[in-house]
Amino acid sequence: MLIGLTGKNGSGKGEVANFLKESGYQPFSLSDILRYELIVRGQEVTRENLITIGNELRSNYGAGVLAERALKKIGPDAHAVIDSIRNPFEVETLRGRKGFCLLSIQADPRIRFERTRARNRENDPKTYEDFLEYEAREATSNDPTTQQLNRTEVMADAVVENNGTIEELRDQVRQVIHALAANAKRPDWDEYFMEIARVVSLRSNCIKRKVAAVVVLDRRVISTGYNGTPRGVKNCNEGGCPRCNHFGPSGAKLEECLCSHAEENAIVQAAYHGVSIKGASLYSTYSPCLICTKMIINSGIVEVVYNKAYVIEETPLKLLKEAGVAVRQFEKPV
Repeated sequence: MLIGLTGKNGSGKGEVANFLKESGYQPFSLSDILRYELIVRGQEVTRENLITIGNELRSNYGAGVLAERALKKIGPDAHAVIDSIRNPFEVETLRGRKGFCLLSIQADPRIRFERTRARNRENDPKTYEDFLEYEAREATSNDPTTQQLNRTEVMADAVVENNGTIEELRDQVRQVIHALAANAKRPDWDEYFMEIARVVSLRSNCIKRKVAAVVVLDRRVISTGYNGTPRGVKNCNEGGCPRCNHFGPSGAKLEECLCSHAEENAIVQAAYHGVSIKGASLYSTYSPCLICTKMIINSGIVEVVYNKAYVIEETPLKLLKEAGVAVRQFEKPV
């Protein structure tokens, strides 16, 4: 999960972030990106300068730039908390990452003011009236590149009220995280195995197309393969396959291609290690060619799931179905 935090000054976002950090979540803050930018420029890190530099970066690089920079540091498998979200475009950017949930931390304005007084930062407003006036400037704006806390809070998936003790706040956060985790969607099996195939394809050395296949039996990966020149032969991307390096039409002159296909390699690797694939399913990032189709049928594979259609898919898919091999196209992009 990636838990995003938004809220007004003194609401308790920092307390929630620290609590989740103590619980094992990796901590990130959009404000840290701004602090780093100020330090690089040799400017003092003040609240006013943070707001100014944030507005400048959004104006120059897009309203979601801070979220984009933060996501580059967060792995897709990490439980993380990201603080200081103040713009709706930051929320939209973060929603592109699976598992993102936005929490709005809220508290009574008078309580928040007293908290800011207690921390006694030099640039914080000294009177309640100044506090409300200062806050109003951050809350709304007609400029999409500036802070828009009101619009950002409306986008929250859950609200945490923080008008009591720290332990009461933590209890609320536990309850909210439990509820969000219970509703979190894991990848289904097709998505899971096709995503593995996509990663395997990154190992391909073919200069024209990166393809991968994963052989699965009883929901276990038993063999993988990606396209490229045979073992001991110069890699395709180093000139090893003249046909690929000539950049001819897709599907043409396959008999001259020196590259082994992904499905072929997955089947051969299983044989090489003495692993039976009878009754298995094959997940491939592309539908198989005719040669690979015949290998699939004769190897005992009973199901083929593919993501994208290969240029010569009609005859191979027809042959698979005639041989009784189930064929499905994976609908979600990978």
